[in-house]
Amino acid sequence: MSHKSYLKFTAIVVGSFGPIFFLGTMLATSEPARWSLDLLSWPIDGIQNYEAPTTRFLSALTGGFLFGWGVMIWLLQKWVYDAAPEGVRKAAVGGVLAWFCLDSAGSLASGNPSNVFFNVIVLLLAIGPMWRPSN
Repeated sequence: MSHKSYLKFTAIVVGSFGPIFFLGTMLATSEPARWSLDLLSWPIDGIQNYEAPTTRFLSALTGGFLFGWGVMIWLLQKWVYDAAPEGVRKAAVGGVLAWFCLDSAGSLASGNPSNVFFNVIVLLLAIGPMWRPSN
């Protein structure tokens, strides 16, 4: 699969978390976000909740950033890749690596080391063949 095609997959991997966390902004639809947090803070024990308004607000911010980042990756692949394939590849890989480092450090600092394991999976899925330079 070409890097240009794989960037679409990367955009979906990153952006798909956005709507899930957007749903967490309202108690009536927060279960997918709550369950995601419960899974990522393994074991699944029901401790994670969306009762606090600050949690729902943070979910809104997170959902917006992730969805916007996914859309940006999609548009870079569509409108910029042909002019600067290596630049787009480096930008996507750099962004995913930056997310991985900060998210994993924060997961460790907040007492959720299991999320680092899930982050490794997302990292591998999001970057895939883009570890190698563009042709």
